[in-house]
Amino acid sequence: MPTKWSADLIAKMHLHGITRKALAAELRCTPEYVSMILNGHRSPSDAEKRFRAAFEALLRAREEADGKAHSTR
Repeated sequence: MPTKWSADLIAKMHLHGITRKALAAELRCTPEYVSMILNGHRSPSDAEKRFRAAFEALLRAREEADGKAHSTR
């Protein structure tokens, strides 16, 4: 069963269109491993910190890309 932090992260991923595949790429692991952690089948001690940081990095990258796209129009 997902933990509170992973359920919150899954919801934020959905809202922002961030896929497990993208999160896995940012974390440098497989999408299957990301799914195991987000679904509560694995619980490494640093998972919450690493996953939140990766999610935030993906959001920042997207915002920067969106900002550059808008400034060139």
